[in-house]
Amino acid sequence: MQFKVKSTLTVLAAATLLVACGKKEEAAPVADAGAVVKIGHVGPTSGAIAHLGKDNENGARLAIEELNAAGVMIDGKKVTLELIAEDDAADPKQGTAVAQKLVDSKVAGVVGHLNSGTTIPASKIYSDAGIPQVSPSATNPKYTRQGFKTTFRVVADDTQLGGTLGKYAVGTLKGKSIAVIDDRTAYGQGVAEEFAKAVEAAGGKVVAKEFTTDKATDFNAILTTIKGKKPDVVFFGGMDAVAGPMLKQMKSLGIKAKFMGGDGICSTELVKLAGDAVSDDQVFCAEAGGVEGEAKAGMEEFKTKFKAKFNADVQVYAPYVYDSVKLMVAAMVKANSSDPAKYLPELAKTDYKGVTGPIMFDEKGDIKNGALTLKTVRGGKLETLAVIR
Repeated sequence: MQFKVKSTLTVLAAATLLVACGKKEEAAPVADAGAVVKIGHVGPTSGAIAHLGKDNENGARLAIEELNAAGVMIDGKKVTLELIAEDDAADPKQGTAVAQKLVDSKVAGVVGHLNSGTTIPASKIYSDAGIPQVSPSATNPKYTRQGFKTTFRVVADDTQLGGTLGKYAVGTLKGKSIAVIDDRTAYGQGVAEEFAKAVEAAGGKVVAKEFTTDKATDFNAILTTIKGKKPDVVFFGGMDAVAGPMLKQMKSLGIKAKFMGGDGICSTELVKLAGDAVSDDQVFCAEAGGVEGEAKAGMEEFKTKFKAKFNADVQVYAPYVYDSVKLMVAAMVKANSSDPAKYLPELAKTDYKGVTGPIMFDEKGDIKNGALTLKTVRGGKLETLAVIR
């Protein structure tokens, strides 16, 4: 024991002597501080909607991989992009915890979160730190209406999403009596409220308003109540993990109403979760984005690359994450800096052509002229009905 103490003291003394002589212990070569640029991504990669979170994260990974392969030069120096991916489990508390973790990691920017309920509380943390945040999927209007200069969104919001679906329910589906269910999350409640307002404005009648949670599995009580109202349409504000079982229980109760929802149910996973409870032209949803015309070719190319890379089909928002990462890096290149304070003005002036279409932001950080894609299920697959702007 005594020998070990002496040895330790000897080593410390030698190290002190080297420093005093102006010499330092040789360390492994490190890259220039500006050579690695960290970009954060947050989504729920655990829990009921982990398939959506992983879909988003993979969109970020593909963008980072392509940018590094092509070579990114910022202020005349080649940089390496590093993705720092975090899981918020669709939980607001975990969302703020990982947001602070990314701030402490000194990321240059953040793409995410997926849910409005995690995106909104995390946005204050990024704003306080001056770190730009681009959301590829959070649709609650509040996100970009807090007065933060760091918040941006590349998809349409719930005002447009819920409003368009409400008009469609009355005008196209001829729904006269409509039931509304939401999961009490910032997203689900927000899109349901906008839908209900649009239904009434279009002359329809909301005959029932019920709510559940984003973790519920038994809906028999609220569906039995709704069945008694004999609705033409049932709208659900929430995610596919809940909508799938809900559709199964609607079928078992003999409810034959059309089923509608926002982008949260507009996924390939919904069809798997609902199984034979979905018949052709029964489910209608809207994705808060969309391409048309010549842009379709670019989206199809992206889907092919994505499938080859991850052996999985795109769920919903991977291409929006992909574009978000690329436009963020494009702003850094244009600003000659990955310093958030220096490239933020360029990000606000973005004029980017992505696989999801042209992206420009208004003064709040919302996408200008955002698109919506109306879809239905036919033959066990989601089929596009129309792209609306």
